Amino acid sequence: MAVLPNLTVQQLESLVAVTSAPTWAEAAAQVGVTQSALSQGLAELERRVGVALFERQGRRRVLSSSAGPVLAHAQSVVASTRDLATWAERHRSGDEGTLRLGLIDAAAVHYYPRVLRRFREVRRTVELRLTVAPSEPLIADLVRSALDLVVCVEPPTPVDGIEWSPLRRDELTVYAPPHVGIGPPRSWGPWVSFPASSHTRAVIMSALRELGATFDVVAESHQPEVLREMVALGMGWTVLPIAQAGGLKPARAKPVAERRLVVARRIGAAPHPIADSLIALLDAHASSAQ
Repeated sequence: MAVLPNLTVQQLESLVAVTSAPTWAEAAAQVGVTQSALSQGLAELERRVGVALFERQGRRRVLSSSAGPVLAHAQSVVASTRDLATWAERHRSGDEGTLRLGLIDAAAVHYYPRVLRRFREVRRTVELRLTVAPSEPLIADLVRSALDLVVCVEPPTPVDGIEWSPLRRDELTVYAPPHVGIGPPRSWGPWVSFPASSHTRAVIMSALRELGATFDVVAESHQPEVLREMVALGMGWTVLPIAQAGGLKPARAKPVAERRLVVARRIGAAPHPIADSLIALLDAHASSAQ
C-alpha cells in the first residue's frame, strides 16, 4: 500500500489559487499569505507529492503537464472543505442541524402552533423532531439526553441537572357534569382527572384541598378530550385549562388554580444555537401575549 503524502489544505488551496488568479501576488492575497509564503508552501507541496508541479516559461512559472491529477485532487479537496466550512457556520449559527423538542399537548395544539410554524419558516434547513407527551416522561427524556428542549408544566420539585424558565401562566377551572347543582367546594366531586404522576394533577389536588374540597378520583386520563367526555357522561367533575375545556361550562367563574408552563433544558449542555433560536421565539410570543 502506498504511503499517503502529508498534504495540508492550505497547500492545496494555494495550488488552486495560482492556477486561477492572474498573478502569484493575487493568488497569495486570495489565500491570505505573503507571496514568499505562497512559494514556500507550493515548494513543500511539490516535495511531498514528489512531482514537479511547475515549469518555467521565461520569467513565469506555469503548471507542468504532469500536475493535472494533483490539481484535480486539490480542487476537489478545497471545494469539499469549503462546503464543510459553510455547513459548520450554518450549524453554529443555528441555520442547520436537528432539534429534538418535547411539548405537552396544550403547548403543541393550543399555545404555540404559530411559533412552531414561524420557526419552520425561518429555519427551513433544520430538522425538527417533535414529541408530544405528558410533562413527566418529557422531563425524563430530557434528563437522559433523548430531547434537547422541553415545554411542559413546571415540576413540583427541582429536577437534578435540569433548569427551566417560565413561559406562561395557565388558569385551571372547575367543570361539573350537566344538570348538577353547584354547591360549596366540600360538595364537589367525585373527580375525573389526570393520572397521579401528572404535574397538573398535583397543582389541582393542592388547590382543591385548600378550598375544602375532597379529591376522590374515579377515572383518569392524560387526554383532556377524554376527561371532557367523562364529564359530559356524568361520571364526575374535572379541572382543566380553559383552552382545553371545549364546550364544558365552568362550575364557577373564578379559576381554582393556575399552573406554570416552562421551557426546560439540561444544565451544562453543549451550546445549541437552534434551541436558543426557538427559545427566543417562545419568549417573544410570551411578551406579545402579555
